[in-house]
Amino acid sequence: MCGRYASTLPPELMVELFKLLKSIDMVPRYNIAPTQPIAAIWEAHGRREAHFARWGLVPGWVKDPRDFPLLVNARVETMAEKPAFRDGLKHGRCIVPASGYYEWHTNPDKSKQPYYITMQDGAPMALAGVYASWMGPNGEEIDSVATITVPANEQLSAIHHRMPAILRGDEIDAWLNVREVRAAEAAQLAIPLENGAVKFHPVSTRVNSARDDDAGLIEPAELVKPEPKLKKAAGGQMSLF
Repeated sequence: MCGRYASTLPPELMVELFKLLKSIDMVPRYNIAPTQPIAAIWEAHGRREAHFARWGLVPGWVKDPRDFPLLVNARVETMAEKPAFRDGLKHGRCIVPASGYYEWHTNPDKSKQPYYITMQDGAPMALAGVYASWMGPNGEEIDSVATITVPANEQLSAIHHRMPAILRGDEIDAWLNVREVRAAEAAQLAIPLENGAVKFHPVSTRVNSARDDDAGLIEPAELVKPEPKLKKAAGGQMSLF
């Protein structure tokens, strides 16, 4: 899955790269977590604009978002069948601009090592997603987003078995074109990237806390080897064996 990411693109660069009509005020973020507001791009009435939305989908038919589970990711294999994502795939496709994302590898001792993953060429990522708008009984409105995940390619499977669906070039235009590109066609765009398309490095476990949000989080860190577990031998002596 993709549960944390960074987005440091200047607003004017987002406008140029993603063909937006206008920019939105953004500051660099290095540890974006679920339930936080994120920048997402979608088309409506022929206009492609960036919006702030909650990361964690709330479908329009939900009665009370407080009683609804947190839907951060949608699996490409089942999103066309799940009621929460089905309408979004048809009418509410979006992209989430990112500079890179984090994934956690589970070590043999069950500890988790975070990695920061970026495009090999340093280009920004366009994470495929779906959005929904929820209207409350008192007129309150929540725009929300879930990102799409696919099976990891061979390169990334050493870290985790899933990865976000990352779109490039014409794929972005087709994904956002809900007027002419049907859901089944769009779903075929959400596939793993080829091996070698991304690069990654280990980072500090400080990223585990959503309270930390600074440029140091994406810097390479040394892998910490787990210390051997000492077992008690007969007579109370400690042994490595």
